[in-house]
Amino acid sequence: MNIFDRSKHIYLSPDFEEIIKDTIRFFNGTPVHSISIAERFHGTGVYAIYSIAKTGIYSKFHLVNRTAFHIPIYIGKAVPKGWRQARQGLSENTRSYELNNRIREHSRSINLGEGLDIGDFFCRFMILEGKEGDLIGTVEAALIRKYQPIWNTLIDGFGNHDPGKGRYEQAKSDWDVCHPGRSWADKCQGVPANQEVLLQSIENFMAGLNSEEDA
Repeated sequence: MNIFDRSKHIYLSPDFEEIIKDTIRFFNGTPVHSISIAERFHGTGVYAIYSIAKTGIYSKFHLVNRTAFHIPIYIGKAVPKGWRQARQGLSENTRSYELNNRIREHSRSINLGEGLDIGDFFCRFMILEGKEGDLIGTVEAALIRKYQPIWNTLIDGFGNHDPGKGRYEQAKSDWDVCHPGRSWADKCQGVPANQEVLLQSIENFMAGLNSEEDA
């Protein structure tokens, strides 16, 4: 029997860090659009949502993002059908609209959410397809680690879907507590977090953001 040596199980790639840096550089150079994107496009990949609200609990984002979109409020991914089962759900001649559909879904959530103005929200995205599609989860995770978006790290639930009939025993998400309006969230029967506590945590988070002048 071999003597256990942990070092023999660790994979290290000198190229990996540079590949991730390159994808982030590309991502940050992509055009920014109003989150209500008029054009329907196909593809899968990674996206970020930004706020430039001048008023309300997220108003400091206006200082941070007013000349360039520096700090996202949320980062997400849209993967091909069958991705989790490692199978391709579409033929080569079939176009996939997961990324477009995911951003549109978020647009509807923001439009419904209390205290949010759809006109304050913008997005950028990077399409990853073919072999590069294998990077989707990795790039999303790297961007979240880099920017720590508040709707990913502190106020969870923005990206949630309607759990469906028979699954409403769970609690309403923190995001839905702070920004009520999605009708399916009101069906959730679990005990939610305290809204006052959550809103205070948002204020604390926003107070710690550095404006572009302070950065």
